[in-house]
Amino acid sequence: MVDAWEASVEAQIRSAQERGEFDNLPGMGKPIPGRDLPYDESWWITSFLEREALPTDLLLPTPLQLRRRVEQVPDEVRDLPTEESVREFVGLLNQEIVTFLRYPSGPRVAVRPVDTEAVLRGWRAHRAARAVPAASAPMPAPPARRRPRWRWPWRRPPG
Repeated sequence: MVDAWEASVEAQIRSAQERGEFDNLPGMGKPIPGRDLPYDESWWITSFLEREALPTDLLLPTPLQLRRRVEQVPDEVRDLPTEESVREFVGLLNQEIVTFLRYPSGPRVAVRPVDTEAVLRGWRAHRAARAVPAASAPMPAPPARRRPRWRWPWRRPPG
C-alpha cells in the first residue's frame, strides 16, 4: 500500500517536472541560507523571528518577561509628559505583575510590583537634569570668520 502511494507521488512530481512547474522558482540557483551553520534545533523559531522582525523577549516565560519590563521602566517613562501618565504606566505594569503573582506559571522567579514613588523620583530628577543645562547655559557665540589658508593663483596677496 505504501509503495503504491509513493509511486503515485513520484509520478505526480515527474509529470510536474515535465510540464515545467518547477522552473523559475524563487531562490533557484541560490545557496540554501544557513547551510554552513551548525545545526540548531530551534532554527525555525529564530528564522521566524528574524523574518517577522519580532523581539526575542516573546520567547521568555512570563516571569522573566515581567522582570525585563521592570528593568526597562526608567527608560520607558523617561519621555512621558506628565506624572499622571507615569503613574498610569506603572499602575498597568503592577496590575500585570499582581495578576501573575495570583496565578503563577513558569519558572520560579521573584517578581515584585514596581514602587511608583521611586519611579516618579527618578522621572522628576531626569526632567530636572534635562531642563537645567538648557536654561542656564549661555548662548554660544557665533564662530569667528577666518581667512582661508589658500589663495587663488590669479589674485595678488593684499598689500
